[in-house]
Amino acid sequence: MDHSTTQPATILELLDQGPGTRLHWFPERVAVTQLAETLVGMANSEGGVVLLGISPRSGRVQGVRDSAGVIDLIFQAALLAEPSLILPLPQIETVDGAQVVRVSVPPGLPQVYNHEGRYLQRLGIQTVPITPPQLRQLLMERGILQFESQIPPNVSRDDLDPDQLAAYLAALNLPENEPFEDVLVRRGCLRVESGDLKPTYAALLLFGREPQQWLPSATILAARFPGVTFSDEFIKHNIRGTLPDQLRQTEVFARDQLRAVARIIGLERQETPEYPLAAVRELLVNAVAHRDYNQQGDGIHLHIFADRLEIHSPGVLPGPVNLLNLLDARFSRNPVVAQVLSDLGFVERLGYGLNRVVGTMRQYSLPDPEFVEVGGSFRVTLRNAVAGTFAAQSPIESVQSPDLGRFNQYLLNSRQEAALSYIVLRGRINNRTYQTLCPDVSAETLRRDLVDLVKQGVLIKVGDKKSTYYILK
Repeated sequence: MDHSTTQPATILELLDQGPGTRLHWFPERVAVTQLAETLVGMANSEGGVVLLGISPRSGRVQGVRDSAGVIDLIFQAALLAEPSLILPLPQIETVDGAQVVRVSVPPGLPQVYNHEGRYLQRLGIQTVPITPPQLRQLLMERGILQFESQIPPNVSRDDLDPDQLAAYLAALNLPENEPFEDVLVRRGCLRVESGDLKPTYAALLLFGREPQQWLPSATILAARFPGVTFSDEFIKHNIRGTLPDQLRQTEVFARDQLRAVARIIGLERQETPEYPLAAVRELLVNAVAHRDYNQQGDGIHLHIFADRLEIHSPGVLPGPVNLLNLLDARFSRNPVVAQVLSDLGFVERLGYGLNRVVGTMRQYSLPDPEFVEVGGSFRVTLRNAVAGTFAAQSPIESVQSPDLGRFNQYLLNSRQEAALSYIVLRGRINNRTYQTLCPDVSAETLRRDLVDLVKQGVLIKVGDKKSTYYILK
């Protein structure tokens, strides 16, 4: 057992909480099998604390006479678990002149434990068997059983898109005569079932003709709202298809919907997105690669508000990863998906990349990302340097863009906001100037942007043909 000096609370504070899912107590003389079952139940749940030397009925401190013997009993109970439990060193505390032994079961242990073949969990103040569906979910949450490696019913290799497969094989630079089946078997995308090679869920997500036929919730819902809360006015895109296609489509949506921010980089004034695109891209790839695809009913959500950007991913953090170690942890819920996305240039195989997101945000003098688990999902939030304003700070120097708050009620893309900034500063804009502001965008797209602003009642068109320009209405 590992030694641990960190204590969550004193014995008296624990007793005040009363027994529950994460707290149980026994007298000194407790059957080793009963203690083992309680430890296994806590290990398969959220962890907890067991106190020895407490009256089981009254909760009064009775104390232990042989603390060494009690600690040895705890060791025996931990060894009865399969696999054996590795727990912090039990602690001895003195309460009202009596000794009490405390043993802690950490949350988020990497295995699923059983006692004499029985898988147990804590439910209220009781230790009860885990039902088969709960056990399957727990095995997947802790990375012992991967949902992505299972084969759905009634599937065949014909359900894979040959164009997607060809693009993947080309990215690997393999010999032309290399059978694609061999490659997919090595990658874990094809498995033998009933004497035939069949695609796994991972293969369908990555190369399927219609991935949502098998996993309807394997989608990304991207939306932009003009204010800081959900509203009836929004721009929405429900993104489907294979995972690589979803990532490409979502990045395009983010590029279009992120507002432009004026920054001085070096000696030049540049228009950049309000959040670093590298950070947004990393978070999207992370969500797609590591979400819990076994959770049906909801997909990934990208929400862009005036003051923040949020990405919600179904499923809590997997395996041994938690909110304290997620920047350094190296564990994947979907290793096959992560490997193929790495082969395609989307993600580094060895890590989450969240530490790179933190570094990129700091380079732009933006707040650190916020990571939370809520309602069975994982959420990352990026915030503006100045909430609710159009300007953000550059690590070198800031250039204040005009306040466009009065246009929040309109549905605008980042190009249109750049055009409005120019008009506020200069009074008018024409097509040629707009093309200068957005050199990588086609003239027809820019023309439609301006027509849309006129239709929304933001701008007025003045003049005709080459002499046309636009002013605020």
